Amino acid sequence: MSFFKKGRLVLMAGLVTTALIAAQPAAASLFDRLFGNKNYTKTKYPIVLVHGFSGFDQLFGVVDYFYRVPEALSKDGAKVFVAQVSAANSTEVRGEQLLAQIEEIVAVTGAKKVNIIGHSHGSPTARYVAGVRPDLVASVSSVGGANWGSEVADVVGMMDQVSDGAVQLIGNAFFKFLDVISTGGLPQDVDASVRSLTVAGSVAFNREFPDGVPSTRCGNDGAHEANGIRYYSWGGNALRTNIFDPSDVILSITSLAFSDANDGLASTCSQKLGKIISLDHNHNHLDQMNHVLGLKSRNAADPVDLYRQQANRLKNVGL
Repeated sequence: MSFFKKGRLVLMAGLVTTALIAAQPAAASLFDRLFGNKNYTKTKYPIVLVHGFSGFDQLFGVVDYFYRVPEALSKDGAKVFVAQVSAANSTEVRGEQLLAQIEEIVAVTGAKKVNIIGHSHGSPTARYVAGVRPDLVASVSSVGGANWGSEVADVVGMMDQVSDGAVQLIGNAFFKFLDVISTGGLPQDVDASVRSLTVAGSVAFNREFPDGVPSTRCGNDGAHEANGIRYYSWGGNALRTNIFDPSDVILSITSLAFSDANDGLASTCSQKLGKIISLDHNHNHLDQMNHVLGLKSRNAADPVDLYRQQANRLKNVGL
């Protein structure tokens, strides 16, 4: 067999493998549609999904930030809403944007409260709402949360100073473009976002909004319940999880900012909030919302199933 024929076969095998891996969540969803429990995720209160830094609700109205998660939760009974807040802005600005959407959700649904699930910067964003309007929040679940900041933000902040603001200029242009191709219409401020996500910025935020947060950076004593709100967290500590996933390369580089276990953008210590479900999933930071397009380690838990399990957990405690 010639070199070129071998090359074509290898390429075809790679493409087929990629397609099969990406199709795994779809296959699982088909099984659930046929045999699943239609009330498994039927929580008392609506679920609100909140994206992290550089996030969106949908790109071009097609690609979800929480890839295939809303459908999986809705299918088995949950009322699900996907929030859209600034891709890059301070926790407080994002929190006020989220609060306005939650007020609209409770008005439309007639529900008294909501269950918030926030990924990455979405966790402190959710905690802000829980702090200023605890009457509207039944629970906050943190997924790969930056609850004690991210050392990557510290590095980006230093880079911006060295470059005399070039990072902020380029970043704002990118996030304004990202805003246009998603829902659009929200202010973007990279500098404010980075300041919120630095370790120092997060420590200051935690002093104002301490509920659910451990007393020390890597402690395990975060309150499971405070002001009538339940707090939960889960996350991962892996970097290279799938040979076909381009995010593995990027997150392997950003992981160099950390001195302890991390998922590429948040340390496992930072991910802790309230009742810790598990922080040792073989997921990197993007795997946690089932990206890129469902690619994950072969032996890792299905990220979509983790959201379904959390909805069932909330249901079982009357939330």
